[in-house]
Amino acid sequence: MSKIISIATGLPAFRHEQKVIAEFAAGIYSHSDEEKRKLKFLYTHSGVTTRYSVMPDYSVPMEERQFYPATENMEPFPGLEQRMEWYARHAAPLATDTISRCLEGHLLKEQITHLVTVSCTGMSAPGLDLEIMEKMGLPRNIFRTSVNFMGCYAAIHALKIADSICKADPSARVVIVCLEFCTLHFQKEPSTDNITSTLLFADGCAAVLVQGDDSTTKGIRLKKFFSDVAFKGKGDMSWSLSSTGFLMTLSGYVPDLVEEDFEALVGKALANAGLRKSDIQHWCIHPGGKKILEAISKSLSLPASTLAHSYEVLNEYGNMSSPTILFVLQKFLQQFRKDDEGGEKNIFGAAFGPGLTMETFIAGYD
Repeated sequence: MSKIISIATGLPAFRHEQKVIAEFAAGIYSHSDEEKRKLKFLYTHSGVTTRYSVMPDYSVPMEERQFYPATENMEPFPGLEQRMEWYARHAAPLATDTISRCLEGHLLKEQITHLVTVSCTGMSAPGLDLEIMEKMGLPRNIFRTSVNFMGCYAAIHALKIADSICKADPSARVVIVCLEFCTLHFQKEPSTDNITSTLLFADGCAAVLVQGDDSTTKGIRLKKFFSDVAFKGKGDMSWSLSSTGFLMTLSGYVPDLVEEDFEALVGKALANAGLRKSDIQHWCIHPGGKKILEAISKSLSLPASTLAHSYEVLNEYGNMSSPTILFVLQKFLQQFRKDDEGGEKNIFGAAFGPGLTMETFIAGYD
């Protein structure tokens, strides 16, 4: 087995109030007072209060924009090249800072044996993994791999990779870093998908240290993984490239699909681990949106308070894609270490992404 020893989270420089982003969006998407009222209602009931971005443009006057043109129609609209240039400029510094804080007090950087980078909002070759190696001075023969374009569930996939590595080599010390700059991919056409993306998505980073299950070091022990795909929803959640950036499809039917299929998914995952629902004390759910969390509560007949950490992350940071569930898991780790009173602490984790893919893990704290 493997164990999560440390989780660190990182945020870009610019913090935006949701109500201020709503004004930015209204200036682009709304052409009447009625449309502005509808948009304001959506933002007010999104479950999000603040979000972070690698750019200041969503909260500053038009003439102070750094990324988008200082024009009413935002023309000439940034292309994919400019978005990838910003990603390349800002990704490695945030990732290395987050990794350094994750290692602090636990491991020297020279002791890292494996590096797993995760992202779906920027790509290049040489990529983020090599930039991190160079900036941190990591061993040049380090084992490295990248998880790209999997979306919100990618962190669980990366944990699955780390778990396999640690099972094969108990001396392994694996660092996972998930970094997403979702706000680089704002699109100005007033489609439902674009409005929904602008409403929810944000930027963030999370780093995790995973090592062999050393009973002398307390942490979150990874027990089982299980995934499933609901192909009937593959057109309702997708992520594709275009000349103006990456395009998100996020249908309003996703919460309905999650509510319809989630109980069965949980049943399969628990059966795979030889457990029952009553064996789970904590639920670490990716906050893909307020309606998704409500759908999960309804599907499993869970009180909303059960998903308190997920709602807190959504409220404070929005949906950051792959790092988001690690923000939630960090809250559990902090809670367990603060209130370590013994007893069972079984965690069921789940995240959703294109496919419609549902990835889960079962873990415990000891």
